[in-house]
Amino acid sequence: MSDAAAPDPLPAGQALALGLLHGPAELLPISSSGHITLVPWLLRWRYAELDPELRKAFEVALHAGTAAALLIGLRAEVEEAARGLDRRRIELLVLSFAPAGFFAFALERPIERRLGTPGTIAAGLAVGALAMALADRAPQERGRETADWRDALAIGLAQACALVPGVSRNGATLAAARARRFTREDANALSRHAALPIIVAATGLKGVRLWRRGLPPRTRGAFALGTAASFASTLGSTWLIRQVERDRSLAPYAAYRIALAAVVARRLLRRRR
Repeated sequence: MSDAAAPDPLPAGQALALGLLHGPAELLPISSSGHITLVPWLLRWRYAELDPELRKAFEVALHAGTAAALLIGLRAEVEEAARGLDRRRIELLVLSFAPAGFFAFALERPIERRLGTPGTIAAGLAVGALAMALADRAPQERGRETADWRDALAIGLAQACALVPGVSRNGATLAAARARRFTREDANALSRHAALPIIVAATGLKGVRLWRRGLPPRTRGAFALGTAASFASTLGSTWLIRQVERDRSLAPYAAYRIALAAVVARRLLRRRR
């Protein structure tokens, strides 16, 4: 079969669908990376059979679209945080960033290779769901202005745990902040302020690596489509942030994660039989 007649390695429709999925999945505590792996696997899409490096490159493209949209959609919040930046806030930012940055640099590839399977992602979804549900039982006693180095370190370690696919950066940091007795609204703000710098930094670093390595010519259109869809879906879904913040329990998100993990576990058991 000639190259012209060969099927596209990344069909445009699947790239579009995954881009549209990535925005809301990134804004909710349900694990965007887990969904980008599990949805094609459950639907038996060709994307699930792609070379792992090509899949990783596509995820970088999706995160680039999301990061750009967040910087635009939350620009007022970003500008406010930048204006109020002082020594205390810089220390909190560093402590919330450093653990995840260190472990990503040292262990990201081994974690992805060993823990990026549907079974381990399902386990990450379930464990993260239990952590969210338990942490959300803590009293709502504190505002974000009371955050200290211990809170920042707890959120930073939670971000490091979220390197495991399925755990969810948003879910892990929300659980850490709620366990530290922050109100749900302030826990969301702390989670978002800690996550945005690492999303932007990781996307920039991985984007440079991707640019140096280059893409197969026949995938460039699909990558561009996925990135644009991720940007649009994130920008259009920023209202979800306000929905999560409105003093609402994390239990529905935990229940959804458990249900998705159960669907994956059932599929795996049926395959073994």
